[in-house]
Amino acid sequence: MSMLQRRLLRQVGRAIADFLLIEPGDRILVGVSGGKDSFTLLHLLQHLQRSAPVGFSLVACNLDQGHPGFPARELETYLRSTGADVLMLREDTYSVVKRLVPEGKTTCSVCSRLRRGILYNAAEQLGCTKIALGHHRDDLIESLLLSMLFSGKLRSMPPRLRSDDGRNVVIRPLCYAAESEIAAFAAEMKFPLIPCDLCGSQENLQRKRVKKLLSDLEREHPGVRASILGSMGNVMPEHLLDRRLLREERGPDPWIDGDGCDSPEPIALRS
Repeated sequence: MSMLQRRLLRQVGRAIADFLLIEPGDRILVGVSGGKDSFTLLHLLQHLQRSAPVGFSLVACNLDQGHPGFPARELETYLRSTGADVLMLREDTYSVVKRLVPEGKTTCSVCSRLRRGILYNAAEQLGCTKIALGHHRDDLIESLLLSMLFSGKLRSMPPRLRSDDGRNVVIRPLCYAAESEIAAFAAEMKFPLIPCDLCGSQENLQRKRVKKLLSDLEREHPGVRASILGSMGNVMPEHLLDRRLLREERGPDPWIDGDGCDSPEPIALRS
C-alpha cells in the first residue's frame, strides 16, 4: 500500500469517527460518476469495509445522464471487476438540463438537483441507510466562499446531512482529503476516468474563479486551504452577526420583536 493511500485512509477514518458517518449495519449507496473523486471514494470504502470494526455493505451506483458517448458498459464492467455490488441507472437529465439552462449559463445547479433526486429515490428503494458522495476538502472550502461571496450565507457542504424530506442521510467521507492528493491517487491507481462534458466543460463558473483565488493565495501563503477548513470546525458564533443566535441566548428583544419592527429580516449594512 502506498503512503498516499495510507494518508487518505487515515483522513477518511478520522472523518468517519468525527462525524459518525458509518454505523453498524449501514447499507451505503456510493455515487460513482466516473470522476477521480468518486473512484477514490469507492476504493477507500471498499478497503475500510475489509478492516473496519463494524460491518457495513456498499452498493456502487452510477447514473448515466444521457451524455453523448457516455461509456456506461465499460464503467459497469470496471465496477464489477472491483467486486462491488453495482447498480446502473439511466435517466436522460442531459436533455433536460440543456433545455432548461440558457446557452452560456452554468448547468451545475440544475444538473446536481436532478441527479440528487434520482439517487435519493434509488437509495430508498434499495433500503440503503446512507448515500456516500465524493466531495472533498476543496469542495467544502470553495462552497463556503461561494456562499459567502454570492449568496450572503455562511454555510458549506456538511460531512453528514439528512435530506430536507428526511428520507436520506448523505455522507462525505473525503471531507478532510485534499483534491490534489485525490488526483495523484487516481493517477497512481490508473482509474478509468470519465470527463464531464456539461459542467466540466464550462469556463465561466464562479467555482473556477474561487478555485483560482485559493490557488493564488496558496502560492503566497501555503496552508490557506487547511486554515479555512480548520475555521469551519472552530466557529465562534458570538463574533458573527446572526441576531437569531442572540435571541436564543437572551429571549425576545423589544427593539427587534416589538410592535415597532416592520420586518424580521436582517438589516443590510451600508458602507
